[in-house]
Amino acid sequence: MHDFPILITLSGGLALALVFGWITQRLGLSTLVGYMIAGIIAGPHTPGFVADTKLATEMAEIGVILLMFGVGMHFHPQELIRVWRIAVPGAVVQSTVATVAGWGLARAFGWEHSAGLVFGMALSVASTVVLMRMLVDQNRLSSHDGHVAVGWLIVEDLFTVVALVVLPALAVEQASAGAVFASLGLALGKAALFAALVWLVGNRFVSPIMERIARSRSTELFTLSVFVIALGVAMLAAEVFHVSVALGAFFAGLVVGQSRFGPQATADMAPFRDVFSALFFVSIGMLFDPRVVLEQPWILLASLGIVLIAKPLAALAIVALLRDTRRTALTVAVGLSQIGEFSFILASLGRALGVLPDEGLGILVVAAILSIALNPLLFRMTPWIEARLDARRAARGLAPADVAAAMVAPPPVSTEPHGEGPMVIVTGLGKVGGRFVRRCAEAGLSLSAIDQAVERVQEVRELGNPDISAVYGDAGREDVLAAAGVAEARVLVVTNTALPDKMRICMTARAINPRIAIVATANTPAERGWLQEFGATSVCDLFDEMSEALLRSVRGSL
Repeated sequence: MHDFPILITLSGGLALALVFGWITQRLGLSTLVGYMIAGIIAGPHTPGFVADTKLATEMAEIGVILLMFGVGMHFHPQELIRVWRIAVPGAVVQSTVATVAGWGLARAFGWEHSAGLVFGMALSVASTVVLMRMLVDQNRLSSHDGHVAVGWLIVEDLFTVVALVVLPALAVEQASAGAVFASLGLALGKAALFAALVWLVGNRFVSPIMERIARSRSTELFTLSVFVIALGVAMLAAEVFHVSVALGAFFAGLVVGQSRFGPQATADMAPFRDVFSALFFVSIGMLFDPRVVLEQPWILLASLGIVLIAKPLAALAIVALLRDTRRTALTVAVGLSQIGEFSFILASLGRALGVLPDEGLGILVVAAILSIALNPLLFRMTPWIEARLDARRAARGLAPADVAAAMVAPPPVSTEPHGEGPMVIVTGLGKVGGRFVRRCAEAGLSLSAIDQAVERVQEVRELGNPDISAVYGDAGREDVLAAAGVAEARVLVVTNTALPDKMRICMTARAINPRIAIVATANTPAERGWLQEFGATSVCDLFDEMSEALLRSVRGSL
């Protein structure tokens, strides 16, 4: 018999993740809950199949790298700037409150100061994945309260990045406070040098290399190059600069995300990120020992109190003091009442450094499972809570809270299309698409074009028209269409030549923006039928249009 520990761990762990992820998804819960339950079942502390914990943990590091690489690619300062008035002070105060509360709880149960600090920081960080899913399900991602909640989480993600730098310095036993600060300064200096080097090398070498690979029009080579950059920079950070692989992956993602290849790189990494992220949560579940619940129930209940009560109350108070709407306060409070992937990234680093005890990680697993499972229910209760509070205000002869708050708070962002994004998006810059872009430029229409040929994208950018932009990537991928502004556009023109590509683009765009009008080109009546079936509003038969133009010319000549 052959011994395949890696294959057994991968196939077994991912199969369990698939089964329990599907079950939790059908129950209306986050798949992260299913992944962690799968890990508990595959772990050494429960009967049945037992995966190799050491191998699973090592492979889960790839999940950490891809998660932080994705955070770097998705980080856009403009998203934070428009809600900084609430998101920045709110996240700072709320994270501080939760961290101090977690530290105090750990100290009360006899843990070291450093263990309490790691535990508190892990409790303070909410899951971006869970929040985004809840906002999408509630159709509130584009609203004012959705923007504030996302901006709040962006600030928390940045805290995670800072913590990844600080923790290794604080984990070393020091003789004096001066030595601690010296070690901390050295760690920050290394991180700053590494960030500057990655940014310089990325702009000078990585972007040109990616452009040359993109010009080859080989999708597999482009995907491979992004994967190599993510893993390579992460390992460079760990082996040369002695900082965490997660921090290295974040800076690598920041460089790639700010380049013009960011949307396509994000789309290419999504399948790998999903698979290895599932394995990461499975590995976290494998470390859980059920005896922790029986032996230390009070610290578990207190931890849940911090996540489900203290954090939301702090958020409510902060938003109220900053005089924003009650809906914003409720959305942020409920959105923060859970912990997820970044909590475990911090906890895993603390455990690897010998700072956080094993029972700390076990408590975080239970707190994450319960808080993430309760989050959809809490989100569904927010409209009921709003209605009850408005009824109480009406009984006292007061106007609804949001009407009163509108006098001092910014109005909610409309979910209808507006002038900030392009009016028209065109996919494919071939003979038809290229001419259409030039005609739109002459007509003064704002337009965003998408194509997988770098030279065509460059030609559009060289037009020098501020209303005309171009995005490199596969228009059938959600991240690429989102980068082009499909969520706010009014019309999508699909000129790609291959029918499967056009069908995929229509279907993806319709899922993102149900209101958008989709105009597609067809070569045959059969294509017309298929495109209409997949969401096209109007289909132009190129040969019919050409014959009609010829007929008009002939009639004009008679």
